[in-house]
Amino acid sequence: MTTTSPAPAKANGLRTGVQRFGTFLSGMIMPNIAAFIAWGFITMLFIAVGWFGNWHPVADLLGGFGNADLIGWQGAMTALAETEDGATFPQYVGLVGPMVTYLLPLLIANTAGRMVYGERGGVVATIATMGVIVGTNIPMFLGAMIMGPLAAWITKKMDKLWDGKIRAGFEMLVNNFSAGILGMLLAIVGFFAFGPIMLAISSFLGTVVDWLVSFSLLPLLSIVVEPAKVLFLNNAINHGVFTPLALQQVEETGKSILFLVEANPGPGLGLLLAFTFFGIGEAKGSAPGAAIIQFFGGIHEIYFPYALSKPTTILALIAGGATGVTTNMLLNGGLSFPAAPGSIIAVTAAAANPAAGGIANLLVVYLSVVLAAVVTFLITAVILRASRKRDLEAEDTFGAAIAQTEANKGKSSAAMDALRTSTAAGTATAVATDRRIENVVFACDAGMGSSAMGASVLRNKFKKAGVEGVTVTNQAIANLDGTADLVITQQQLTDRAKAQSPNSVHVSVDNFMNSPKYEEVVEMVRAQRDSDA
Repeated sequence: MTTTSPAPAKANGLRTGVQRFGTFLSGMIMPNIAAFIAWGFITMLFIAVGWFGNWHPVADLLGGFGNADLIGWQGAMTALAETEDGATFPQYVGLVGPMVTYLLPLLIANTAGRMVYGERGGVVATIATMGVIVGTNIPMFLGAMIMGPLAAWITKKMDKLWDGKIRAGFEMLVNNFSAGILGMLLAIVGFFAFGPIMLAISSFLGTVVDWLVSFSLLPLLSIVVEPAKVLFLNNAINHGVFTPLALQQVEETGKSILFLVEANPGPGLGLLLAFTFFGIGEAKGSAPGAAIIQFFGGIHEIYFPYALSKPTTILALIAGGATGVTTNMLLNGGLSFPAAPGSIIAVTAAAANPAAGGIANLLVVYLSVVLAAVVTFLITAVILRASRKRDLEAEDTFGAAIAQTEANKGKSSAAMDALRTSTAAGTATAVATDRRIENVVFACDAGMGSSAMGASVLRNKFKKAGVEGVTVTNQAIANLDGTADLVITQQQLTDRAKAQSPNSVHVSVDNFMNSPKYEEVVEMVRAQRDSDA
């Protein structure tokens, strides 16, 4: 007779639930990071204290400052600004203000709506969020992250009321008018009720951050952030929580320390350097390459298996993270827009904004990265040296740590795959199907990063094998629509992929970058083509 232990299942279910919620939060922001970066560069270049401000005439137009003559085409780009004595004068609207006030929140709302209810949900979410935006006087990122999915969910429930009850020929009329009327009502509610509520919430959260700063308690966030990163909640914390709050601070001061609480590459670099010099076995051999990927590529997840292989090193990450936050807090360092990915290159671009302090701010941020790396390195070195003899006598657990990392994340990734040896890919099982394979989709949680690199690998294998007529793409599991002939996922995600696309052929792999099952897929497709010839 066998017995089961429900506690681990509950713990795993709780972890999975938290990860899914975190993925949903970050999923609203991450697809739009390019827009945030674009806004950051426009701000850096064209505001009054930007690189081109005060000396280049284009900066007046794009930055939205300075007096403007209401003549010709410039008249359409102006608005009335008020001086301290109450007088008004025409001023250029520019790009900076409208982008942060309207474009970025509406992009978030549309993305959130699509995640809940496709294009229709995205449209209603955008309309509803417009009411929240106009009903407040600050950028409504948090409002968009709440109103967006809520409006899409309401739309979904509304459509179920008359699903299958609409007379033929009236579907488009009902769909368009119902979405339009609902969007109007939600926008009005957002303007009069939801907007003020979100304004109060935003003010409260801002007060909490100010309180942490005033009492020098902000470094304590590292106690939560660093362990959470190892559990793959980094994107949820950074983009789901810190980014909306940080963007409001940028509007007020030109920069925010919150952008660096999670994204600072220093702790990860320090950990990997310590493993480079004091680690053993596979961890020691792979750490130098991982350090380059982490520091310059910004893929922080690559150092998580190292921390899991020696859990006590999480203490070193906490100390390093707190050191970086303390440095920026004391010396007023921060970034003007999200550093995504968290590489030193992205950090440099976001720290060099003249509005944030220019070169002086950049040097402070660099110092926070260096000190965070040094502190993490020293503490990790002590931990590794203290247990070196015992580790040499024990079995190398690094491979198990990689597996645990992927279990925590719920998916594989290119960064994890790069750490594996070729023998760790596992034994392939035969891939066979009578269905003609023309559309292959790599699917993961976010539909980016690891799945994109896996798709690139398989495309190259098809090309080298001379197999034509096969489309290989990547997308999020939630976006699978059943049209894929073959879906490739990491094994822990296969059940979700099957539920989303039940009629597709599904292949599970351990290693997105170097799986032997790719060769089986190529051979299977080539055999299909040969049989057709």
